Amino acid sequence: MSPTITDTHIDRKLFEYRPYWAECFGIAPFLPTSREEMDALGWDSCDVIIVTGDAYVDHVSFGMAVIGRVLEAQGFRVGIIAQPDWRSTDDFMRLGPPNLYFGVAAGNMDSMINRYTADKRIRSDDSYTPGNVGGKRPDRAVIVYSQRCREAYRDVPVVIGSIEASLRRIAHFDYWSEKVRRSVLMDAKADLLMYGNAERAIVALTHRLAAGESISSIRDLRGTAFVTSSLPPDVRVVDESSLPDERPAGQVRALRMQQPDVVSAIRLPSYEQVRDDRALYAHASRLLHRETNPGNARPLIQSHGDRYVWLNPPPIPLTTEEMDWVFERPFRRVPHPAYGDAKIPAYEMIRFSVNIMRGCFGGCTFCSITEHEGRIIQSRSEESILKEIQEIREKTPGFTGVISDLGGPTANMWRLQCKDPKVEASCRRLSCVHPTICSNLNTDQKPLVQLYRNARAEEGVKKVLIASGLRYDLAVREPEYVRELVTEHVGGYLKIAPEHTEAGPLDKMMKPGIGTYDEFKAMFDQFSEEAGKEQYLIPYFIAGHPGTSDEDMLNLALWLKENGFRADQVQNFYPSPMATATTMYHTEKNPLKRIGRESEHVVIPRGTRQRRLHKAFLRYHDPDNWRLLRKVLTAMGRDDLMGPGTDKLLPGFGHQGAGYGHGKRYQTFKTQHTGLPHNPRGPEDRTVSLGNRQGKRTGKKKSPPSGRSRSRQG
Repeated sequence: MSPTITDTHIDRKLFEYRPYWAECFGIAPFLPTSREEMDALGWDSCDVIIVTGDAYVDHVSFGMAVIGRVLEAQGFRVGIIAQPDWRSTDDFMRLGPPNLYFGVAAGNMDSMINRYTADKRIRSDDSYTPGNVGGKRPDRAVIVYSQRCREAYRDVPVVIGSIEASLRRIAHFDYWSEKVRRSVLMDAKADLLMYGNAERAIVALTHRLAAGESISSIRDLRGTAFVTSSLPPDVRVVDESSLPDERPAGQVRALRMQQPDVVSAIRLPSYEQVRDDRALYAHASRLLHRETNPGNARPLIQSHGDRYVWLNPPPIPLTTEEMDWVFERPFRRVPHPAYGDAKIPAYEMIRFSVNIMRGCFGGCTFCSITEHEGRIIQSRSEESILKEIQEIREKTPGFTGVISDLGGPTANMWRLQCKDPKVEASCRRLSCVHPTICSNLNTDQKPLVQLYRNARAEEGVKKVLIASGLRYDLAVREPEYVRELVTEHVGGYLKIAPEHTEAGPLDKMMKPGIGTYDEFKAMFDQFSEEAGKEQYLIPYFIAGHPGTSDEDMLNLALWLKENGFRADQVQNFYPSPMATATTMYHTEKNPLKRIGRESEHVVIPRGTRQRRLHKAFLRYHDPDNWRLLRKVLTAMGRDDLMGPGTDKLLPGFGHQGAGYGHGKRYQTFKTQHTGLPHNPRGPEDRTVSLGNRQGKRTGKKKSPPSGRSRSRQG
């Protein structure tokens, strides 16, 4: 193992490699999905075949298209096997064996989250499938697809990636089976795992394999993980496999091992240890999240029986020049013609939107974006963004002049970064904005304001909307940004995600207090009124998050009632693999702090009844929930919240709701986290909260929002 694994120097940028000889075949109109398409291109074989659980959409928002087009630009012939029938090897043999490797991905979403709701019910739809049809991919797709690739062509290397592999790179709690599972590498039996946005690693790997290196010898790529039976002799292993308070006397802590001339790898508690000991699971989770900064992260080791899973440090973020190069590949921006007129909802959502950045430094504990894309913001140039708007105008069918979003994981983190690169490289904070906004963070959003203005000025553009989730604690620092956003870029409704109102759960989420929401709302109201617009803030909330008590949910319900909100659809906390909040859910400990046997206990809303109760508090107005809520309120000694009158949360016992809430009109909204849009509600649901009407009254009622929120899976 070379010590250069921790070096942050970039030998070559993505576009500086010498193209592979197959560059002579040119650019494919679509990456081939059949032998007939390969024949039309003059190919006798593929160098790389990507197997994916999503339909093939040749668009920069779809992972298989990004990796495929990036490798194509390097001169490699790339084929796509999209949503194969996993019950046999037939579809996996459709294109023949690849010359270099199979690249296996579950798709843009984790296959389990795609298939099951937070209450473990099977979904009937799949937004990444033509016709929105469910059941077109297997559970744990990375494992199943990898096994079929091995069965089809035993000697062909298998490289796994996508968010599903990223979030399962070490032993992890599996919500669906309620147990700790091994690293996905062990079950998929893959040769290599790539985590995060893997362009840098995949380009280097493919060129090295094409040059004749064996995949078993390539062990120095950042952002990769592999299984090994022995540890390299030139690495100093720092043993962190026990709790700090139980460590042998004199043992040096990992954070003190900073010798630049020696690679120090951190030994995590083993799979067997974290499976059997929840405190050690929390300790391992804490260590993992503290080793995610590319500037100072060290390799991680976790034994599984007599073998080791080795995780190399995270990839070096792409430069702006590289980001532009990736996003400017020759995407057709439409689904593959084989799907005909069938609608793919995920594509319909983003076809008129522009992704301007990657990454998120918010650090929300329930979200997986940070674990996958990292905390360092990777921004495109303004020139590249405006060029994509022009391409949408010229290439995308049905464009009417409205850009549906100019954003990314977060709407307003474009070009925000640490003021000092040296400070950034040494930082181990999990969030740049919690508990307070770091003084080293550049929060200037004036460049983003100018980007919005220039985007609106593009020929053929009538409106630019901002639909990505807004980090409002950053926004309030720049009133000019809020004014620009509210005046020009809100399509009637603006979604923001306070997630809760109470300090307990907010602290465990690493979210700002509700006072920051109030500050932003005051700005929103003021600028909406000045613009003469009737506009609405749509807040999103999570029920059942770790650290949330029944009293917390009651207080949130009272806040909703006081502010005139009625949630039409709500979302329970969904424990996704590797998320910090999932660790809290499984262990009932707080990995944001030092872990010990007696360290902080986290209250967990667990079990069907309590999770249902917390959802019921969000939908306090629904008569179907009144029986449960009445019993709980009585048990809590809060009978004063039941009875006739608008000042009560619920009508009294025996009351069926006639006249309940009379005299006040409520704003209906949805709290959900699927990341997909919904159709506006019908005229019969056009209720508007007088207490939440923003701006001037126009005399014309707006249809209340059905709402949508950012995807919690990247």
